[in-house]
Order: sequence, then C-alpha cells, then structure tokens
Amino acid sequence: MSKPRDRDHDPKPAPLDLTRRQLLPLVGATAASAVILPSSIAAAPADTSPSLTAGKARFVYVGTYTFPGTAPGGTHQSQAKGIYVFRSNSSNGGLTLVQVVEIPNPSYLALDPTLTHLYSVNEMTDGAVSAFAINQTNGMLTFINMMPTNGQDTTHLSVQPSGLYLFAASYTSGNFQVFPINGDGSIGNMTDNFQSVGNGTGPNPARQEGPHAHQILTDLDGNHVFGVDLGADKVNVWNLDPSTGVLNPNTVPFAGIASGSGPRHMAFHPDRQHAYVLSELVSAVTVFTYDPVRAAFIWQQTISALPPDFTGTNTAAEIRIHPSGRFLYTTNRGHNSVAMFEIEQETGELEVIGWESTRGEWPRGMNIDPSGTFLYAANQNTDNIAVFRIQRANGRLRFSALINTPTPVDVEFGPPA
Repeated sequence: MSKPRDRDHDPKPAPLDLTRRQLLPLVGATAASAVILPSSIAAAPADTSPSLTAGKARFVYVGTYTFPGTAPGGTHQSQAKGIYVFRSNSSNGGLTLVQVVEIPNPSYLALDPTLTHLYSVNEMTDGAVSAFAINQTNGMLTFINMMPTNGQDTTHLSVQPSGLYLFAASYTSGNFQVFPINGDGSIGNMTDNFQSVGNGTGPNPARQEGPHAHQILTDLDGNHVFGVDLGADKVNVWNLDPSTGVLNPNTVPFAGIASGSGPRHMAFHPDRQHAYVLSELVSAVTVFTYDPVRAAFIWQQTISALPPDFTGTNTAAEIRIHPSGRFLYTTNRGHNSVAMFEIEQETGELEVIGWESTRGEWPRGMNIDPSGTFLYAANQNTDNIAVFRIQRANGRLRFSALINTPTPVDVEFGPPA
C-alpha cells in the first residue's frame, strides 16, 4: 500500500496558495495560530457534581491519522499508530486506554448494527477499508481483512442498517463504493463504484475543481443511500439493489446545495422528516424537509454555525443530532468550538443556543454517546479529546474531562463495557 499523503489535502488555514482540501477563508481574515477563546465562546467549568445522572460505560473507538504523516490541516507530525480502544467512565465520560491497533490512517470508523464488528477507512493515496472483530468482553479488536476501494483518500464509511453492505466515500477521486459484508464480518468483493461528476462554482476552485466524495450513508430506515459531494455542491441520491449491491440513481437523483458551500456531512432527524447538511466551506447548516418515500429534499433554512462577530478563518467539520431529537451540534475548525442548536420540533428549523470551546485545536470529529449523556470532541491538532456533559433541559454543554491521545479525528461507540 502506498504511503499516506501528508499535506496535500485539507491543511491548516493559510491565506494563499491553497490546494485540494485547504481552507478557504470565506468568513474573514486568517485566524491566529494560538489557542484563542473569543468572547463569543462559552468556557463552562468542569462539571463535578456527584448528583448528576451517569451514562453507560462502553467501549469507545478513536480513529486517527498515523505516523509518519501529518494530518490534513495538521500542525505537527502525528505520533498515532492506528485505532485506539478505550473504556468509558459512566460517571464523567472519561476514557481509559485498552488497546492500540496498528493500521495506517484509520481516520473514520463505523460499527455494524450488532456491535460485533468495526470497520475503518485507510485514508491513503490508494484507499482501502478494513474489518475487525470486536471482543464483547474486553472491547479489543482483531483484524479480519482489508479491501482496496479503487479510490484515492477514502475518507468516510458506513454500514447499511441491515448489516449486509458497507459503503465508502473516496475524497480525492470523487467516487463512492459498495462492498458486501460476509457472514464472518469480513469485507467482500466490491459490487459498485459510483463516480460522481460535476464541480462547484464558488470562490474556492482548489477545493471544487471536481467531485470530492466526503460522506456516504443511508436514511434511518436504510431505504435510500446518499453521497455527499463537497466538490460538486450536491448530495447524490440512490436506491441500493439488495440482490446485486448496485447503486441505482433515484427518481430525484440529487439534492443541490448552494453554490460554493462545499457540503461535507449530513444527518437525519429521528422524526424521519428532516435532514441537515453541514457545509464545510461556508460553515453553515442547511435544513431540508425530507420525503422518505421519494427521497426528495425541500429547502427550509440555512443558518450559520459561527457567531456573527467572528472574523477569523474557519471550516465546519462534523454534525450530530442528539438521540432525543431536540438538539443539533456541529464543530468548527478555526473557531475551535462546538456550535449548539435547538431543533424546533414542529418545523425542524434550528435556533442557536451558543458555542462551547473544545479546549483544543481543530476539532475534526465529534460524537454523542448512545445514551445522550456525553459529547466527545476530537481536537486533532492538540492531541486531545474534550468530553462534555449534555444538559438535557437546554442542550448546553458542560466540560467534564480532557483525554490526551495522539491525533484523534473520529469517535465511535461500541458494546457496553
């Protein structure tokens, strides 16, 4: 397998000579390189109250960019070795290291519905995906196999809710792959490799000169498949043929996103009536009414993920919806914050709650534990994960713990510990 790309996509903010995945300062002047807490960011004290409701202890899996490379947007050479397995503390969300599995650039992870197998991308020039078995007693991983994606810089993957197929998105080559999952959890031979087409017409041609596949997932019931294309400003929509593993274009084949927005990730509301698309290049969330039968999107709202007084450089990274369906969270790289939103239950529209500092730099990944108790923000450039308790009454975050671990970029949750 070829060596990982160090600095050729999504590097740290720079005012000029921007390449493929580099930042575009669409929201103002270049941010300072030091850790800065603007006045618009809340910095809540640590939550140490013994009366707080505990979460549920789980095994937690952290994806990384690995040594000897420098992560996209990184400030120093990574010291990470692969996938980091932790056990969570049910009281404060803290993490205790269990295992380190050496594998190159497992920058995004996914688990099957039974939580018995974990899958990772290998974000390399010659992209790949890997499979692991999960020991239910101690959470440790055992490697099963690796399959090439025939794509460059495979950056995202997800498992179909049926557990029968694995989907992958390869950023640089702009294609989306489908693999069957065998009975033993191994990855089978590729059944489809959809090449996205088009390019955005925004002010950042270095990021939108062609298609750039950034995420692939299904709706909550697994009826339709969606491929988020940052380079082409659209979300591809397909129907998967379960007998062949082939993606067939939907009657409504794509949902367009505003030109130059650079859609990165999306999430579906538990009501199955709304979808939320996070656009990296303009740091905004677009709300759609979603028709689950036709897999059609109707624009409803676009709202900034940044405070109105922010004048630095930023790109949005991750989007997650609280299990209750009441709150939505996104991460900001540059502003170094989690944006908090309340979801209006009748319309699905968003209202800003505020911003919480991530206590670090470049929060690429973020996730909410299945109980809805803790939010984990992975600060890639400061080698730590900030843990916050989610206040169920208002959705605000209260800082709980800080875990030091090298180049964390994705956090996923496994079986109970």
